[in-house]
Formats: sequence, C-alpha cells, structure tokens
Amino acid sequence: MPGPSFDLSAKTALVTGGGSGLGLAMAEGLAAAGAKVVVVGRDKGKLDAAAKTIGAAAAEVCDLLDRAALKPLFERVERAHGPIEILVNNAGIQHRAPVQDFPAEAWDRMIATHLSAPFFLAQLAARGMISRGHGKIINTLSVTSELGRPTIVPYASAKGGLRMLTRGLAVELGPHNIQVNGIAPGYFTTEMNRALIENPEFDAWVKKRTPAGRWGDPSELAGACVFLASPAADYVTGQVIFVDGGFTASM
Repeated sequence: MPGPSFDLSAKTALVTGGGSGLGLAMAEGLAAAGAKVVVVGRDKGKLDAAAKTIGAAAAEVCDLLDRAALKPLFERVERAHGPIEILVNNAGIQHRAPVQDFPAEAWDRMIATHLSAPFFLAQLAARGMISRGHGKIINTLSVTSELGRPTIVPYASAKGGLRMLTRGLAVELGPHNIQVNGIAPGYFTTEMNRALIENPEFDAWVKKRTPAGRWGDPSELAGACVFLASPAADYVTGQVIFVDGGFTASM
C-alpha cells in the first residue's frame, strides 16, 4: 500500500500575510512541496522580497478589508496561475489595551481582519473548489482561540470566532471534498511579538509555561501547513492543530 502523498506539485496556493513571519514560513513550506505560491499582503516591498526568497509564483498587493478587491484578486491569480486549490488565511494584526480602554475602531479592525476577511476569501475560494470537487482551506488561529489573556480580548474573540468558522465551513463543504482546518500557533519569534520577546519578564514566562522551554521558530509551522494542504490530509477536516510546544497541554 503506498504511503500518503505530501506532494503539492502543480497546485496553486494563495497565502495571505505571506510577506513575513508565520505566513512567509508556511509559504516557504508549500513552495518546497511543489506548490505555485502566491503571497498576498499590503506591503509590496516585503511581498516582493518574500516571493524572491521562496521562488513564489507571484506577489499580490491587496487590502483584504476591501471586499470589492477580493474577487479581482482571485481572478488575477487564477488567470495567471490556474485555479486556487489551497487557501491559507493567515493575515493578522494585534492591538493590546485593557478592555475598558480598547478603541472601538481597533475592535472593528480586529474582527474584520481575523474573521470577516477569512470568511469572504473562503467564500470566493469555495465557489471554484465546489465546481472542481476538491480544495483545501487552512486558517491560522492561535492558542488564544482556546485560552484567554489580558489586554487582547478582541484578538482572542476574533480567533475564537475563526475557530468556529473553520468548523462550520468544514461541515458545509465536506460533501464537496473540500477540507477546512486550522493551525493554532503558540508563541513564535515573529516581528509582531518583538515587544514580548524583548520583555524579560514575559520571555521568562513563555519559556517556563511552554513544556518545550522556548519560543517557536516560524519554520516549525510549515510542516503542519504542508500536511493539511496535501492529499495526506484528505480525511482530516474541521480540526485544529496546536503547534505550541505543549503550551495548551500544560496546566
């Protein structure tokens, strides 16, 4: 009996927030597995550098909060690179403040970025995937989709919503042979976490709280992404893989 296939040759993958951090790491993994990767974001410089580094098929500048821009994005990508068979909803932002002081506009942007944009991107992707009878959608969650932390209540709320979006999409799209799953990173050494990494007290807390005893390296997220995007995961849907060094398993 042949083993599971992790080969993504000739498949087109769209990775949002693919210009840096976790998105770039997942894009690198998908490209190494043979996929034609299109990285999407707002910073053209970062995207072009990322595309060059990983040999991506293209870099697309797009404001994912502009719903009118999403369909043209899909049309450009599919016209140039073929049908999008893998969608990775990874773009993210962070804003820290006590709940009593959290700005309303920051709440709106948090929900729009982490929940609304993935829904509308998945909706567009699903239309093509349904017609072709297969597809993969992968959402980047967080350990805070499961656990609460002070000063990031809106972020955790959005990620918790994205977790349920993942499960709901998996149930509805499963009959069309479309698998929808999530990856929930723990604490990783990314630019978005720089202030936390450089805070000695928080750095010590992460290392003590995480059974692996360290922060994760972004490259360590690639394996889970490739697995979920590959034929090896054709019977895996509605699941969340926590890549967190044991953080959520520890009391």
